Amino acid sequence: MATRKRLSPEESRAGALEAARNLLIEAGPQAVTLKAVGARVGRTHANLLHHFGSAAGLQNALGVYLAESVCDRIADSIRASREGTASPRDIVDQAFDAFDHEGGGALVSWLLATGQEDALEPFTMAIHKMIEQVHREEMGADQPADREALESTLVVVLLALGQSLIGPPLSSALKLPDNVARDVAERFVSDPLEKAGRTTA
Repeated sequence: MATRKRLSPEESRAGALEAARNLLIEAGPQAVTLKAVGARVGRTHANLLHHFGSAAGLQNALGVYLAESVCDRIADSIRASREGTASPRDIVDQAFDAFDHEGGGALVSWLLATGQEDALEPFTMAIHKMIEQVHREEMGADQPADREALESTLVVVLLALGQSLIGPPLSSALKLPDNVARDVAERFVSDPLEKAGRTTA
């Protein structure tokens, strides 16, 4: 008789969050329930309650998980761009795909619609932490990111979120291509990167 592998608390939590992420992408935030996630990972309702406390706690943790994983990839793209192995468009695509194809926009909308505004704080803090980290790596000093880097990040995130929620129908109504928002975001990313390159050259 086969026995189920005993996972550490960290492994169990990570597996549940990955299952929640897949449910989010496949069926939207309303599908991310303790029961559905438990069925995906073969864990009991009580086990998931131990990790997350409630369905709202699971959704909050999913927001943090998505933000951190996406920010890690964006940071890697920024580093690669500075080394000449990636382009500003790669950075933009990471952000837009996170909110669109990976369900980030739907999750943010769901949290707001259900009165869970506090759950967005860890999401936004993860983005801020990522920008500060890559800035300090570039400047070689323990100083905050400059205003231009923060403003460009704000614009890109807002564009990516808006595109995920209403982009296609709005672009169609304005008779514009679907990729216009990404093109605009790319310009906001390119300028700070070019400035940083000139500073360190």
